[in-house]
Order: sequence, then C-alpha cells, then structure tokens
Amino acid sequence: MYNREQMVAVLQDLFATQRFAVLATQEENQPYLSLMAFAATSDLRHLLFAMERQTRKYANLQANPRTAVLIDNRSNQSADTHTAIAVTALGVAQEVAGTERDDLLRLYLAKHPHLADFTRLPSCALVRVKVDSYYLVSKFQEVKELRFK
Repeated sequence: MYNREQMVAVLQDLFATQRFAVLATQEENQPYLSLMAFAATSDLRHLLFAMERQTRKYANLQANPRTAVLIDNRSNQSADTHTAIAVTALGVAQEVAGTERDDLLRLYLAKHPHLADFTRLPSCALVRVKVDSYYLVSKFQEVKELRFK
C-alpha cells in the first residue's frame, strides 16, 4: 500500500502520462459522463478542463458543481486487472476568469497545445475542479485515499 508521499508521486506520474479523463456530472437524477482532455496543477489540488458553455456538461456543472473525475492507465489487456491504476477525484467545479484563467490556461495548453484555438473561442470556458479527495485503486482492489480537507 502507498503512503502519502508515494501516492502523490503515483498521481503526478499518472497525470503526466495520461491526456484524458472522464468527467462525471449530474443531470437531474441521471449521471452524465464526458471524455475530456485534462491537466492537473503541480500540487494536485486542481484539475482543469476546457469546454463549450453551450454543452450539457457545462449546464450540469452550473446546476450542480459537485463532480467526479476518473483517470486511469488501462491498456485493455487482461493484465490490467493487476497492473492498471485508476484514480477517482471528487470535488467542486467552477469556471475561472481573469488573470487566474490566463495562468491556468497556460498550464492546460502546455499539455494540450493543439487546443489553443479552441480555448480562444469566446464560448470556451476553462473549468477548474477543486479536488477534495482522490481514491487510488491499484492491483484490482487496493484502495487508498488522499484527502485535502
């Protein structure tokens, strides 16, 4: 099992190597999932997503900012049962604006430079998920929690 420092290192490595995450939002009484390009701040306290304001996921986050995010390193092989890791982040989403948006957008675009034109659109929101906790699952059933509260 991981101690806190090991867990932070595993998360940092996972976030550096994976480009996409699954963002879960809530639409009335129905979960809604979206595959999204993401970036993480170096302290792991925030996950960043760029999205159109006219989308269902954005509307869902405006109505209920509580969200879950799944990031994993599976390869779709049977060995994943014992070798893959998956992380669920629980937190609260909020659109960022102003100079804070500029700073976080630089971080986001360092990982996803091909999305620069998309993020310049007036309809594009940069959304930050303030992470309350991470749940890291490894070796199929070993679960470790990292809390920020």
